[in-house]
Amino acid sequence: METPIQPASPSPGPQSPVPSHYPAGYTPQPTERQPHWKRIGGVAAAIGLILLKFGAKFKFLLLAATKIKFLGTSISALISVAAYALFWGWAFAAGFVILMFVHEMGHVIQLRREGIKSSAPMFIPFLGAAVFMKEMPKNAAAEARVGLAGPVLGTVGCLVCVVIWQVTGNQFFEALAYTGFLLNLFNLIPILPLDGGRAMAALAPWMWIVGYGLMIALLIISPNPILIIIVLLGAFETYRRWSHRKDPESQRYHEVTPLTRALVAVTYIGLVLGLALAMQATYIPMTL
Repeated sequence: METPIQPASPSPGPQSPVPSHYPAGYTPQPTERQPHWKRIGGVAAAIGLILLKFGAKFKFLLLAATKIKFLGTSISALISVAAYALFWGWAFAAGFVILMFVHEMGHVIQLRREGIKSSAPMFIPFLGAAVFMKEMPKNAAAEARVGLAGPVLGTVGCLVCVVIWQVTGNQFFEALAYTGFLLNLFNLIPILPLDGGRAMAALAPWMWIVGYGLMIALLIISPNPILIIIVLLGAFETYRRWSHRKDPESQRYHEVTPLTRALVAVTYIGLVLGLALAMQATYIPMTL
């Protein structure tokens, strides 16, 4: 059995630089280190060889990623979650973005039913989300259905939060539901390009003026960059449509049957009243 070697006790004075395993009298020669630029060049060359070897696979993965329709949606959603998390925390930010996604999917589903090509939902931090139509609806009735589909499905998503709150008693879902109800109600303000403005195309286009005045009042009461952007966009869109309202093509576009107009009115008014009552039911008073 080998005897363990005990470490030598340190001796006073300067220590010898020669390790103990070298023969007596031997002094090792210092090794030459490659210049810094040569080492970097060697690493770069190695990385280059790897990229050349797997370049075809990397290119394939990149092309495949660009073909994924919801890649932009996922990236913009993650950015929005990170942005909202600065103020609300990660959990509430994620829940809020999910509710926005449900709202936008209402538009996407109805656009497909109408045969209208559109983009996937895209999230814009602090401005919400949007689905971009690649072509206009065939008439104002189709535009109204697309506009109202978002708040309808968005309200359903909020009701799921209400059910979870009632089952678990967790006020997190109550607050999330309240915020979602507020989001959907805000979108029903009758001004373009909000969902309420889309509905007014089939119901009463003159309501655009009322909605624009309401948005100006909100801007005066509570100045907000988001409201400024909506007001500017609404001004251009409202002016364009109102100035062409007597054109034959525009008049054909806005021809809506009385039944369709009644259905749009019932849906719109029902959503406004229902969301207002839902907000009242899920309101959590702030305590200091």
